[in-house]
Amino acid sequence: MAKGTSMILSRRPLLLGALGAVAAPPLVRAQGSSTATWTREAYLAAMRASGRETQMTDQAFGAIQARKPAALRRIEAYLKARFNGEADPAVMRAFEQVPREYFHYMYEGRANQASNAYESDPKPWGIGYGSALSDYLGQAYMTQACAPKPEHVVLEIGTGSGFQSALLSRIVAKQYSIEIINPLGTAVQRIFAPLGYSNVETRVGDGFFGWPEVQGGFDTIIVTCAAQYVPPALIQQLKPGGRLVIPIGQPFRRGQFLYIYTRDEDGRVRSRKDVGVYFIPMTGAMMNRPRPQGAPSHEGAPTTPAAPAQPAG
Repeated sequence: MAKGTSMILSRRPLLLGALGAVAAPPLVRAQGSSTATWTREAYLAAMRASGRETQMTDQAFGAIQARKPAALRRIEAYLKARFNGEADPAVMRAFEQVPREYFHYMYEGRANQASNAYESDPKPWGIGYGSALSDYLGQAYMTQACAPKPEHVVLEIGTGSGFQSALLSRIVAKQYSIEIINPLGTAVQRIFAPLGYSNVETRVGDGFFGWPEVQGGFDTIIVTCAAQYVPPALIQQLKPGGRLVIPIGQPFRRGQFLYIYTRDEDGRVRSRKDVGVYFIPMTGAMMNRPRPQGAPSHEGAPTTPAAPAQPAG
């Protein structure tokens, strides 16, 4: 949603980060498919189908795959340390299935950055237009915090690289995502079909207003940019029993926190303060609309983090 987003979980920094009408590119089955293996040829075909023509040697592709098992172990250990010894198996399967190297791409300048995938010291990677592919440990945290289930319908505010949406799409029934940066959103809209991810729908727009056309609302809404307050539309579009994961805080200031909102079956909304974070601000309507009367900003709220909160920076 924002021009790049950033978050601090423990001592790990991350940047977290739709659809116009284009012809769907040819399907190329990717990692996790029962009908094909993710190979260099499959990678190159998927990149070509997504409009990102590139080259990669067998040696470079092999080096990426060789780093992946250690990255998966790193993710599992990280989640267990922050979720009372539990790494959600569905989240781990999603990280195993989704080929992260496919999302390492600089859209502003059209440069392949796949060789950076599964780095041993996780960090964010710029993808152009002020946005980024996030630190994979932070994305793992956000994904598990969403508590995704197979029957869920999920909305992401801030498509960015598309990796977060891809992860969630391997777990949930339907994944929606909104990106406010037009050139990024229109480019990323093409990357899901070549992997066979047919349950992802994205569009260019202002996530402040959510996606009201989706009948019945959302089981989960995940926001990957810092809001000064919770956009009313997001609460309205949250199903009973649903969950909103959103960073709250002032633009470019320390003291931001991740909040997890839940909506009871009777409609009552509750919030819980989670980890300390640092995100680039939500842009669009959030920047020019005053906080509605009664909407909490959470500034100065007591800290009851579910995981160790650290100052941003």
